Parts: sequence; structure tokens; C-alpha cells
Amino acid sequence: MAEKVSSLKTNIIYKDTAIGKIPVDWEVVKLGDICDVIGGSTPSTKRKEYWEGEIPFATPTDITSLRDREISDTKQRITPEGLSSCGAHLLPGGSILLTSRATLGACAININPMATNQGFANLICNEKTYNWFIFYKMIALQRKLDRLGSGSTFKEVSKGNIKNLIIALPPPNEQKKIAEILATVDEAIEKTAQIIEKAKELKKGLMQKLLTRGISHNKFKMTEIGEIPVDWEVKRLIEAAAYEKYSFTGGPFGSNLKEDCYTERGVRIIQLQNIGDGKFLDDYKIFTSEEKADELRSCNIYPGDIIIAKTADPVARACIIPDTYNRYLMASDGIRLSINIKENDINFILYAINSPYFRKNAEIHSTGTTRLRIGLTGLRNLPIGIPPLKEQKKIADILSSIDDEIKKDSNHKEQLGIVKKGLMQVLLTGKIRVSG
Repeated sequence: MAEKVSSLKTNIIYKDTAIGKIPVDWEVVKLGDICDVIGGSTPSTKRKEYWEGEIPFATPTDITSLRDREISDTKQRITPEGLSSCGAHLLPGGSILLTSRATLGACAININPMATNQGFANLICNEKTYNWFIFYKMIALQRKLDRLGSGSTFKEVSKGNIKNLIIALPPPNEQKKIAEILATVDEAIEKTAQIIEKAKELKKGLMQKLLTRGISHNKFKMTEIGEIPVDWEVKRLIEAAAYEKYSFTGGPFGSNLKEDCYTERGVRIIQLQNIGDGKFLDDYKIFTSEEKADELRSCNIYPGDIIIAKTADPVARACIIPDTYNRYLMASDGIRLSINIKENDINFILYAINSPYFRKNAEIHSTGTTRLRIGLTGLRNLPIGIPPLKEQKKIADILSSIDDEIKKDSNHKEQLGIVKKGLMQVLLTGKIRVSG
């Protein structure tokens, strides 16, 4: 990537156009003049002979669920008879599959020939236009496509509007070089995402093993949570709490903390949206007054406490309260657990609460059909495997080291995304040129 980026140059001569200043050797074109814009169609679902054939058949969900820039297969397939019955087109490999309704502007390039349903305005580039350049151009135009969309039930942008999109088009060799630079960044992002997923899988496996089998044990006993080392104990979750008032308590009744209690500043309220699976989610912020927090003193929660979610998804997920503020106030669906640190390691208890065996047990003791919910009493009595404090710390250290790597890689991925966005802004507009 460094070699490609080093070929960028800024000594550019511009010309004025209808879409602003662009390099003198770039063109202003309509998308429909450089790409065939082709819609899709769906065979009758009542005709079995049209389905489960050999032709991949894409729907917008196939594109929006992708974790890659390319698509090689789809959930549904149709037969040649199905293809001809509805007037759908078999798109050649290298076409840009562009969603034109629901999620507007999602796109991927198909590796194999395939058809699409009517939720697409697919692009087949002519011989002077590099498909990957147009792919990145369409990503950059997603907001514009959304503005062009219309409809009451869901937004849809017409093929006509897409054909009439005006873009700045560099010479063919520069199109390819721009796309290669952006693809290199994408490959780095995808590789980092794969590393993160592997680390998460490793952590999941280690949690399953370490939180029930411990470290280097060869003697076990059968308990209500399964086999655990003989020197471990099974305790109720409440037994991990500190010996103080309100160390294990729930949030206030909803009627005691309504929207009219919210303020611009003061004591921060912890909502369900803030409780991640092992991670505090900091984006959603609301506050209440100091007076209201004092009135609901029993529902206050403090840095270093564990907060547990009463409701899914998933139920009983937990995270540690950060030290951004001196105190917080729980909303109604939070449960405070202040740990007895003389006997327990807070990170171990957190991992145990988020472990597969504990969560399964929490689900069993939850109520509700569409959304699970567990009460304070049910949660406080759930069993948990507790090793000696020294082993708790060792287990927590192992799992924390993996979390640190995941966080580091996630930050790296985020930075690569910022780099990509910046490069798209300057390369696709000609503000910076690719030399050689």
C-alpha cells in the first residue's frame, strides 16, 4: 500500500465543469453513457420448476450481509426456465450489483454470472470504464442515491435517476490505479477483520474451557453447572457481592425516572444501550440532575461496579462501569453488582457472568417470548463456579490479554477505515492524482 500511495501527486491543472473543478484530462459523463443499467425480476414463486436450479439469484439481503466486496454465490437459485419466464438478465461476471431499494446503494461485484431480483439497478461497464473504479464511485455516491430515493413504504431510486448521475471520469489507466489503491486498503481492512474474528473465536473457546475446567487441573467433581475442579466452589451470584447496602440491586421503576427527568448535564444515566457483552458502549448519553440521582440513591452505580442487563439481547449480558464520572444512575433494566474484592477478582466475575454456561442458565430462568427478561431474584440466585482468588486472577489475565488484542486490532481497523474514506474523497474527485 505504501508504494501505491507514494505515487500520488498534487500538481494538478483543473478545468471548470458543471460538477465543479476536475483535472483537465478527466471527463464529465452520465453513468448511463458508460454503463448499461439493468434491473432485475423475480420468477413466480408458485412455479417449483423455476427454483432450485443452477443460476445464482441475488436479493438485496445477499449484498447487505456480505463481508466482502465480491459475491460468488447466493442463498437462492433459479433455473433457466425461471430466468426466461420473468425477463430477468443473466449478468456476466464483473458486473456491479447495485441495490436500488430498501438499503440504497449497497454494491458488490459478482465473480460468477448471476441474476437479481427487482431490488437492483445493476451496472455493466463498457470497455473504456474499469468496473472497480465505478464500484468505489458508487460507494462514494451512496448518500446522493439515498436522497434520490422516493417511496412511502420503502425508498427506491429509479434506473432513470441512476443513468442520469453525472460523475467525473479519469482516463482508463488512472481509473485502474485509483481502484487498486482503494482495494489495497480494503484488503488490509478485511485481513484485520479476519484476525479479529479468529481472536473472538479463540476467546470463546478459552472461556468455555477456563471458566469450567480451570488451569492445569486433573481432578474434577460433578456439580449443577457441570464438572469443575475439586477445589472450586459453586456459589450463588449474590455471594460474590460486597458486604454493603445496595451492592446487588436493580434500577428504579420506570415511573420514577421518566423523560421529563432528563437534563443536559448532571449524573449520567446508564441505559440498556450502554450495556455491551463485556464492553461498556459509550455512544448513547443521557443525564439527570444531581437531586434526582440523590433521590434514587439506591439505584446509583459507581466506577468499577458490574452492571447486568435484565433484558435481551442477550439477557444478563454485563460490563464494567468506566471511571469517566464519579457516579451514575441505572435505568430500570440495569442491575448493579459491586464485587467483594477481598474474595473475588472483578474481571473473573465479569467473564463468568458472560460465559456460555451462565448465560444459558439465565435464559432458562427468564420470562417472555419475544424478548427474554430476568428478574433481580432470579439473577442473584444463579450458580457460578468460583476458583481460589489466585486462579481467578490468572484466568482473568489470560482472557483480558485476548480482549486487549481484539481492541488493538479493532482500533487499527477503524483507522484504516478513516484512511480509506480520506483517500476516496481525494482520489475519486481528482484532488490528488495517481502518477506513473
